[in-house]
Amino acid sequence: MVHLPLILVTPSSEKKGVEFQDTSSSLSFRYEEAILKAGGLPMVAPMTTDRDVLAEAVRRADGVMLTGGDDINPDLYVKKLPHKVRKTVMMPPDNGARDLRELILIDEIFEQRKPLLAICRGFQMVNVAFGREMVVDIPSQLPGARKHTGRDKAGEALTHEVPLTAGSLLSKITGKRTLRVNSSHHQGILEPAGPFAAVARTEDGIVEAMELRPEVSNGSPRLPFFLGVQFHPERLVNKHAEHLAIFSRFVEACARNGNGTRVKTRARAKRIRIQKSK
Repeated sequence: MVHLPLILVTPSSEKKGVEFQDTSSSLSFRYEEAILKAGGLPMVAPMTTDRDVLAEAVRRADGVMLTGGDDINPDLYVKKLPHKVRKTVMMPPDNGARDLRELILIDEIFEQRKPLLAICRGFQMVNVAFGREMVVDIPSQLPGARKHTGRDKAGEALTHEVPLTAGSLLSKITGKRTLRVNSSHHQGILEPAGPFAAVARTEDGIVEAMELRPEVSNGSPRLPFFLGVQFHPERLVNKHAEHLAIFSRFVEACARNGNGTRVKTRARAKRIRIQKSK
């Protein structure tokens, strides 16, 4: 049997599960479907904040995908927040465990140099891990910005276009200079953290995709593959080949990566930051 690249996928948490109504792991089947369709084998990340366990999970995986879901705790990236804006934040029902878990995972991904595909919340969390602030609520903090929460509850509608940077990885993967995407977020990024470059923006300045900068300087972290997107390509793979291509290229990178190599990086999701978020 052909070896399928093993992809570690981060889940959300639900306040009440189906079986015993306790806090449960939750993951849209669309993420797993997209990986399977691209030739990978998805493995759900364990719901733990034990660094050794998470490091081992990353070590065994050929790549990692950070998924969407609830908002990130704004205390991780902004010092003062008006009460009106804070009320818009919908965090997981786990007392910050998902935030901590994903900060640890991001640190391990960059230390072990694993391919990474970061979607929506995952895309935002990477930026937070490297020390950059976010827009907590686009409607209240950016008057006049376009509507980024789509009306299509299934998330399958292409709601707007984003121009892609010529020569960028995303442009090469999709074969496009302008990409039509779906949209389902009220938070956003205006400027990527230092190691990353924006390769797609909407007209209101919100970053829709980012990649690692091509230049290597001052120990900037390198990965075999990195792409962060604000939209949800996993919900578009069945009808739009350019969005399936994102997963295909990611899985190909995971297949080439093998076990990876552990190295030191400057990731901001290091132990001191992680301990402060407990």
